[in-house]
Amino acid sequence: MSNPFDDTDGTYLALCNDEGQHSLWPADLDVPEGWSTVHGPAVHASCEEYVEEHWVDMRPRSLVAAMDPPTR
Repeated sequence: MSNPFDDTDGTYLALCNDEGQHSLWPADLDVPEGWSTVHGPAVHASCEEYVEEHWVDMRPRSLVAAMDPPTR
């Protein structure tokens, strides 16, 4: 059996968690707890493009909040 994450011809989802982290996920697998679908199902390239456009800061949201506290 091949790894479904390696199949660039397959159908994927772009997922996002509460920390703003993104992941490409094979559409035929259950979405893991704590993650939500934000794009797809679509071809691998479309999901990859979505992630590249929307996940521009690799830091988790909690780290961003700790490093850049809101000003009053």
